[in-house]
Amino acid sequence: MADIDPDGKIFVGKSKKPELLTLALANRHGLVAGATGTGKTVTLQVLAEGFSRAGVPVFAADIKGDLSGIAEAGEAKDALVKRAKDMGFKYEPDDFPVVFWDLFGDQGHPIRATISEMGPVLLSRMMDLNDVQEGVLNIAFRVADDQGLPLVDLKDLRAILAFVGEHADELTTQYGNVAKQSVGTIQRQILVLENQGGKKFFGEPALELKDFMKTDRDGRGIVNILAADKLMANPRLYATFLLWLLSELFEEMPEAGDPPKPKLVFFFDEAHLLFTDAPKALLDKIEQVVRLIRSKGVGVYFVTQNPLDVPDKVLGQLGNRVQHALRAFTPRDQKSVRAAADTFRPNPKLDTFKAITELGKGEALVSFLEGNGTPSLVERCMIRPPAGRIGPVTDAERKAIIGKSPLKGKYDSEVDSESAYEILAKRVKGEALPEGKAGQNAPQEQGGGGGGIIGSVLGGIFGMGRKSGTRLSTGQLIAREVTRSVTNRVAGKVASELGKTIGGSVGSSVGRAIIRGTLGGILRR
Repeated sequence: MADIDPDGKIFVGKSKKPELLTLALANRHGLVAGATGTGKTVTLQVLAEGFSRAGVPVFAADIKGDLSGIAEAGEAKDALVKRAKDMGFKYEPDDFPVVFWDLFGDQGHPIRATISEMGPVLLSRMMDLNDVQEGVLNIAFRVADDQGLPLVDLKDLRAILAFVGEHADELTTQYGNVAKQSVGTIQRQILVLENQGGKKFFGEPALELKDFMKTDRDGRGIVNILAADKLMANPRLYATFLLWLLSELFEEMPEAGDPPKPKLVFFFDEAHLLFTDAPKALLDKIEQVVRLIRSKGVGVYFVTQNPLDVPDKVLGQLGNRVQHALRAFTPRDQKSVRAAADTFRPNPKLDTFKAITELGKGEALVSFLEGNGTPSLVERCMIRPPAGRIGPVTDAERKAIIGKSPLKGKYDSEVDSESAYEILAKRVKGEALPEGKAGQNAPQEQGGGGGGIIGSVLGGIFGMGRKSGTRLSTGQLIAREVTRSVTNRVAGKVASELGKTIGGSVGSSVGRAIIRGTLGGILRR
């Protein structure tokens, strides 16, 4: 049995017949479920190997480190050789192209995002903010956008929150009520997030998603593996980070319709963490993104212990199913197994409920979408042995792979560009000069307050239209200078780079003001 048959199908295992996952239907998403120790990780590895062979890039979080073994050739152990022979093919060890990633930069290339890219909705979930605090955070983002203050890292977020708190009374008229107590709470949560590793995650250079979607010289899809053992110490950070990746993919990738194979397959391990304590509005939008991202050519595969960990609206979108064993020791367990059995298309020749409790390690119930897009009858099958190593790579092997990575040097060094913190600090420093020198350093007030279009909107609030001779407060001077700076900068861009994409932190800020990540944008509707 070939790993990829001529019709574009991945050989996953064998029941009475070969069990094949059709590449053209792989973007209809999937589920790998089962109790701990029943073989979910091996199944995930088999699927990742199949996609890689087909030239489909893969992204997967590696919770325990076991998936990293896909980067090294497996060993022809007797049990693996025998299983392959029983399935009708010869076991051949193989290794696959891998790029290691790590939010903390210890076990792979660092992954960074800017505060602006994450957006207030996901940041609020990451910091466990209530509705009032989330509202204040939204105001802070809006003020930063209106004044052209790029939010790159956590010190930028602190700076804009401090600015909003200091000028709460002035901002309330334009943006809504700003509770200073909420500002203080958010600042404390930022400190907690920083202690959990957020300081390393937020910054530049930010991740370019195109780096996930690469193939090697042989046309095999790169398997991107995120080291998540440390990240799992904060489940909310882990889940929100993966949700951000998913929403960024949805935002940035163009429509693809029904491609002959996915452009990327995304494995979401420990998927129940995504839905734990999530409000209904967020669950609805996750379901919407999962449903719509299919047309972008992205397949999302949730990996969890029980199918019931996934809400019904999302579960209904998962057409390709692999169910490993579940235990039914208590009445509650039996109810869960019964519910899991009911998610499959029934097979008159198979007692699905009984089979789930009897499955051995490496066995699973499978149901893949068929040519017309309907699920096949559930079958009990043996999962094929993976060609890569079963188990983790050594530290030396991981280091060697990182050293040969095609992305070596691109993300490894952090860049601290000028952003909100630096801009606001410069304005405050200029205002703090002795009165006799202030006029030499601060631009002179011109009739009406200047500031262009943005200035005309904010003038009444920030004192830009004051009477001549009236001294500006510190907050008004900051607002005026930021507005004038951004107006001049945008004017220069329009004059010299018309038709080009605005780049860098300022361009990113402007772009994120228009659409702050699809998920966040939807949630604010």
